[in-house]
Amino acid sequence: IDSLPLNLQGKILRTIETMEITRIGSTKAKKVDFRLLVATNKNLKEMVENRLFRNDLYFRLNVVPINIPPLRNRKRDIIPLVLHFLQVFNEKFNKKIEISSDTLKYFEKYHWPGNVRELKNIIERLVVTNTDTIITPEYLPSDFTSTKSDEKFEIRIHDVVPLKTLLNEAEKTLIKKAV
Repeated sequence: IDSLPLNLQGKILRTIETMEITRIGSTKAKKVDFRLLVATNKNLKEMVENRLFRNDLYFRLNVVPINIPPLRNRKRDIIPLVLHFLQVFNEKFNKKIEISSDTLKYFEKYHWPGNVRELKNIIERLVVTNTDTIITPEYLPSDFTSTKSDEKFEIRIHDVVPLKTLLNEAEKTLIKKAV
């Protein structure tokens, strides 16, 4: 709904209020009975404040708002969704592919910027491209297995040590991470 131009917002508002439409080329209004469900991933209230969305339409639509948090905030939903999409695509492509528990751990750690749509697409890709019967971590895109930017390198110092010793230990750790 957030991408609807302002001039069309007025038309949909009139349809909601009158429960009538006028077909293209006609001059006669026709009564309609419908239930309108709209979705957005933007903050409509902010759009109203910025005059990008009609105030009256916002209040007309905001009867029963349902806010669904992004997938990264619903970690417990990830594995059931993975298993569901795995079943769907196994049936669609007539395969019997399973997923390893190690792979599921990567799915739980991933930040999912594309939400459920991204998860669904990745599962489909893994089912289509997998030549084995089990999806293991090596089949995952590099985004899943690479070190994330939010995983920071950390050095813990318990005793006072010479700087050279500390640098040697840090260098060893960095080399291990790189390998």
